[in-house]
Amino acid sequence: MTAVDPRRPTAGAVTAVLALIGLLAALTGCGGAPHGAGRATADPAVQQLLDRRAAAVRLHDQQAFLAGVDPQATRFLAAQRRMFGNLAQVPLADWSYRLVRTDAFPLPPEAGTEGTRRTAAEVQLRYRLSGYDAEPVVSTSYLTLTERAGRWYVAADDEGASAGRRSAVQLWDQGKVTVVRGAHSLVLGLGDARTLRGYAADADLAVPQVQHAWGRAGWPGSVVIEAPGTLDQLGALLAADPADYKGIAAVTTGELGGSPKAPADRVLVNPAAFGQLSAFGRQVVLTHETTHVATRLATSTRTPLWLSEGFADWVAYRESGRPAPEIAPELAKDVAAGHVPAALPAAADFRPTSTDLAQAYEGGWLACRMIADQWSPATLTALYRAAGADADLDAVLRAGLHLSLADFTLRWREYVKQELG
Repeated sequence: MTAVDPRRPTAGAVTAVLALIGLLAALTGCGGAPHGAGRATADPAVQQLLDRRAAAVRLHDQQAFLAGVDPQATRFLAAQRRMFGNLAQVPLADWSYRLVRTDAFPLPPEAGTEGTRRTAAEVQLRYRLSGYDAEPVVSTSYLTLTERAGRWYVAADDEGASAGRRSAVQLWDQGKVTVVRGAHSLVLGLGDARTLRGYAADADLAVPQVQHAWGRAGWPGSVVIEAPGTLDQLGALLAADPADYKGIAAVTTGELGGSPKAPADRVLVNPAAFGQLSAFGRQVVLTHETTHVATRLATSTRTPLWLSEGFADWVAYRESGRPAPEIAPELAKDVAAGHVPAALPAAADFRPTSTDLAQAYEGGWLACRMIADQWSPATLTALYRAAGADADLDAVLRAGLHLSLADFTLRWREYVKQELG
């Protein structure tokens, strides 16, 4: 994620991918097993219903899609009609549903249901964007199904909330999606086309910068941006409290763990916070987020956040020509007051609500900048890859820099004082 500091025209904080693990399951369905073993329905008609709805989406057949909605669920029917229309421009390569389990949550009693059956189903949506996703993005929904006269219908997707089961929210659930294509980017947004074209232009400049720093192997060399219209919509996409992301300009999501079959990342933009940035700041943000897209397969839970965030900032600021105190103003103030950090930033420092958020990102950036300056950029990228594969950071530093973690920290503290003092 990228945090906005109103005292400067740039963004000093970037995507805390590892800190978002808990959000990713809700957002993409990745990284977690279904809730419990459950039981598969004995009636294949339920999966057949889901298959017909999926085929209708792929064929752009609204009538067939809505035929699978309970005709007595009038509000849900209207919402599904809007959602189908919102999808019209989205370039889908594939769209399918998989029934995970029935009886996924308790259903409240409903009056007037004589002669009908009701069941709650956990369903996975799997979709790919044409030209961008090698593997499907997966999200989970909790549906209410009704059977009338021997035929199954979808009647709701929100009743599971009372049991702690919330269906994942997608951009097209929130409004009509406008699509803008760039040379290296695809933007899906709810805003005006001019703003979305600006996102695409910034992303198109970011991709070559990232390729120069990280290389071309292991990532598609393109980025997908999702741009909700409001902060509340961003919070819904993240299944998070919008207030926690009020000062966050962008968030990058994706499955972690280095799986070659992981779906592509999405860069989610907070339009209000992003709009506060200067042209330079916007470019920094999207270069930073694109770096996370490129490095995802080399990033794991072993990668310290100061390294993943610092590396992304290093790529974003590498060609800026701006002095360290301008890029790290909060840490510079601390140093001027005689407060040099005693240790490298910890994971907790990168939380969106952390009071030391700016200092954490600035400290991580200086650590990566020091490695690139005092060793080489190639050494920095090699260290990044090694850290994602080895939980022993001390051993990684000894092998890559011939310094223990303690000695590296001391050297970094001196570098901070030297660059910001």
